[in-house]
Amino acid sequence: MDRRDVLKTAALLPLLHSIHALAEDQKHLWQGYAFNSVFQSKDRLNQGPFDIDQDDGWQTILATSPSEKPIRNPGIGLLGYTREESGPSIAVREGRQTLEDHVEKMASLPFVDTLYIRCDWRNVQKQSGRLDLDPVWDLTLAAAKRHGLRVAFRIQSSNTVFQPKQLALPEFLRARVPFVDIGPMGKYGDSDGAILDRANGHYFEPRYDHPEYQTALAELNRLLAERFDGNPLIEFVDVMHIGFWGEGHFGGYPSPFPDFQTAQRTLNQMVRMQLETWKKTPLAMNTQPDISNTGNRQALEIAVQGGAWVRSDSIIVEEPIQIEELANRPPWLAAILEDGYLRNYDAAKLVVDAAGVNELENYMLHVLDLKANYWSLWTESENLARYNERYPRGFERLRTHMGYRLRPSWVWQRKRFDTSELVVAISNSGVAGVPGVLWLTAKSTDGSISLHGSLDPGHPIGGALRMGSFVLPKGYVGPIELLAEIEIRPGVLKPIVWACEQPLNPDGSISVEIKSMNDPNWRKSI
Repeated sequence: MDRRDVLKTAALLPLLHSIHALAEDQKHLWQGYAFNSVFQSKDRLNQGPFDIDQDDGWQTILATSPSEKPIRNPGIGLLGYTREESGPSIAVREGRQTLEDHVEKMASLPFVDTLYIRCDWRNVQKQSGRLDLDPVWDLTLAAAKRHGLRVAFRIQSSNTVFQPKQLALPEFLRARVPFVDIGPMGKYGDSDGAILDRANGHYFEPRYDHPEYQTALAELNRLLAERFDGNPLIEFVDVMHIGFWGEGHFGGYPSPFPDFQTAQRTLNQMVRMQLETWKKTPLAMNTQPDISNTGNRQALEIAVQGGAWVRSDSIIVEEPIQIEELANRPPWLAAILEDGYLRNYDAAKLVVDAAGVNELENYMLHVLDLKANYWSLWTESENLARYNERYPRGFERLRTHMGYRLRPSWVWQRKRFDTSELVVAISNSGVAGVPGVLWLTAKSTDGSISLHGSLDPGHPIGGALRMGSFVLPKGYVGPIELLAEIEIRPGVLKPIVWACEQPLNPDGSISVEIKSMNDPNWRKSI
């Protein structure tokens, strides 16, 4: 089913007065809203103000310039799909390419940072109690490790692509969970632009509230978490949502739930279960509005309060509410954007406007307006390479501005407490806040000093800076190395690379020199 038809049809859904009233009571702007953070405030660095009490009481010992080079840090990047809801690349589906070749070519693209798998539940489990991952999983994980990439994934309980012949749930579960006929298919475009005549077919949705479904869903998440939660290769995991493609809607068709209250209770339960299961790897929650009257708004806020990132599967045609939410999310949450309309990246077919901007580039540059962290590239690696050759500005702009880009812009040595205090100003030249908590380490080269502390969650936000300081042991003179890590989930730290032009040490740190406060050259320029 074409998402454009889904969204047009969804606009015709009737709203029951009682449901509408309930939703209105819960509505608020995300801009300025006080969301709670899941990150505990611990080892918080002094973040100012840093007054100067005497004219000779400080000196600048380092100043760095921003780098424009792409950086593969956690919580940022371009997503290359090794599988989407229709399958791998079109060439694989048509028998013109092997799956192995498709995965390798996607992983070899120089602008791809993370490989992404989107598949049905039946592609990861054949029987209760165990995982049975389709071959694309091992191929993707191996390619990511080989090329220094990461992996993210979504598992769907509903997929229009293979209906009416194939439902998304595995056979063992289809025998236990009742399905609801939500209506005739009619004719729709598929992801390749072809029109499929499904006039004799009907769409069927599982009863998500059924105990067997909920039990199996909890087991699947437990099995997946046992294998992947905290795995350094795994970047994020999409929350298993209800509805078509796991996007939280039924495309204008009736909901399979008996009533709104059941839908809301079920969806909230599903989100809470997944938040409790995945402790070390970020989850991402779709921001789909509640066009199917199933309680998406409340469930989304539960996810966000639990630390889940946010995502949208369109960007230009999205409703105002999604744009407001994505752009004004808490700064410590990443945002993932994609758009399925031009997913084939066929440069020869793209419309160019009067300004000379092709329509796909126009789409992707809106990612920066939303201060997002990721942009999705879909499955066609050869088209992606040709597109980048013909229109290089889009990917270049995203890779040098999207997400966060941190550097110690200024570093000062200040006389404090009869010793030296190191004051660091971390500048963020990206558009997004830090996806989590930034931790700084100041250590000596001989290992005798190692000071560790954090900034506030999400800081420095995009286009801003935040200061923090370390009080050094009395009398210390010599080199200090500054390192950075991001606490991506509570208790889970990942190292990052500074986005500066100045040279870094092999471990990613940058060095500064602490001078003696009795040095006659104390205030001389760096």
